[in-house]
Amino acid sequence: MTSTAKTLTQSYWPADDSRPLLEKTEGDALREAAALAPDRLALVEKAPAGWASLTGADRTDRRWTYAGLLDDARSCAHWLLQRFIPGQRVCVWAPNVPEWVILQYGASLAGLVLVTANPALRTEELRYVLQKSRASALFHTDQFRGSGMAAMAADAVLDTSVALVSFTGWLEKVRGAPAYGVLLPQVNPRGPAQIQYTSGTTGHPKGALLHHMGLVTNASYVAARAGQYQDVYVCPMPLFHTAGSVMSVLGCVTTLSTLVLITAFDPGLVLQAIEDERGTRLGAVPTMLLAMLEQLKTRKYDVSSLKLAMSGGAPVPVALTERLHKELGCDLVTVFGQTELSPIVCQTSPSDSATDKAHTAGKPLWNVEVRIAGPDGTVLPIGQEGEIQARGYQNMLEYFDEPDATRQALLEDGWLRTGDLGTMDERGYCKITGRLKDMIIRGGENIYPAQVETVLMKHEAVADAAVFGIPDDRWGEQVAAAVRWRTGAEPCSAEELRQHCRQHIAPHKAPEHWFMCDAFPLTGSGKVQKFRLKDLARDGALHKL
Repeated sequence: MTSTAKTLTQSYWPADDSRPLLEKTEGDALREAAALAPDRLALVEKAPAGWASLTGADRTDRRWTYAGLLDDARSCAHWLLQRFIPGQRVCVWAPNVPEWVILQYGASLAGLVLVTANPALRTEELRYVLQKSRASALFHTDQFRGSGMAAMAADAVLDTSVALVSFTGWLEKVRGAPAYGVLLPQVNPRGPAQIQYTSGTTGHPKGALLHHMGLVTNASYVAARAGQYQDVYVCPMPLFHTAGSVMSVLGCVTTLSTLVLITAFDPGLVLQAIEDERGTRLGAVPTMLLAMLEQLKTRKYDVSSLKLAMSGGAPVPVALTERLHKELGCDLVTVFGQTELSPIVCQTSPSDSATDKAHTAGKPLWNVEVRIAGPDGTVLPIGQEGEIQARGYQNMLEYFDEPDATRQALLEDGWLRTGDLGTMDERGYCKITGRLKDMIIRGGENIYPAQVETVLMKHEAVADAAVFGIPDDRWGEQVAAAVRWRTGAEPCSAEELRQHCRQHIAPHKAPEHWFMCDAFPLTGSGKVQKFRLKDLARDGALHKL
């Protein structure tokens, strides 16, 4: 059903089928790009000055055209098929190195399923991912930021049949491998492409099994809504997350854009990459954007080429949007989604009003139904808060090998429960108000942390804030807040912050307990792990304000 411009009367958005689905695999998308623009720059490596290559390469500023990237991906596919069978799963545990991208495309061409693992995982966490995904191989860098990854990888596969493959010198071996005797298979665009393990903001991660068509189509839609075509996209987002391997990698290949791959996030490195490569687009979560704004205070960078930043993964406060316009000189669009949805459902557009950009997550993308549902699944009236649910081409196939968890998330009629709370207006624009699991219930009153965090971010001394609930004998829960101060700002008292909150929101929503942090515990995709903050507060490990 094609969406119309009619005013909605219920919080339900019918699928807009005015843009086609892309029945392609990730490998197909690369083949097409190489055919259309073989000499166009496809991939640029950016590492901190003085770093040795994490993969044993002779330099850390390597570049690939689309033709060159396809050549390496094909060689990778042949190398893989001499060792693995289509349908098997291979895990990649590494930071943002070009070999990661080559393996992503090579696995697609070979019909293998790529399992992504956060390089910050420790041995037991990595072993869990390998066991749950039933991976046949583990690809890894030997070290990263002082962490001995080779030794941990060896420990993680001990007493298993998982093959260990170090990225050190791997690409040279792949390029030298013979391709004879092995034909690349026909890969089903509707078949599995990746297993992405959820960020774990609330505990144990689950593996979302995602298909090629969903990933390629969604990445192209996100790029289209943002007006991206033949751009230079600077990517500090981790490849193990959909923001990296889908929105960035596949968003570039479907728009013939150049991907500038940041090995590891550093605000100065990202700003320097924008200057050096004349970056026009940037993908970053709010914590990254804040760090870049603070870095701009220490030295000047020529970022005049930057036209648009794209952010998501956490609410983007109005104050941050205003700072980006003023200090970075670029527009901002926001996205909303989750791994299980390949990943984006709603997005603002550069042509949206400043109010919509600042206060909403935009309208749903093409070919997805969205509804705001009550506890019983009924569609709620316009403006009423409920759970955001989505149904369409982009839904995950399942949580891999977890049927009970799959049934809880994917309803029988195809709707996927996001666990996010929000509202929809009569135009279809959605607002994200919080997480069902993050909601604080104080004395029977529902309090949504996102609202309190937005207020705190308006205070001139506060760079970032995380609001969470802690147990209370009288109220059930009390509101707590952890804040990070702006660089150079004079820290203020808890009472001053409490009074600031009460000027903007009801008194019972103002935090009762206050803490300050130099840094928040984050998932690899930049989301604050509030369950960790709760644990730290309970254990007395947070510094009281």
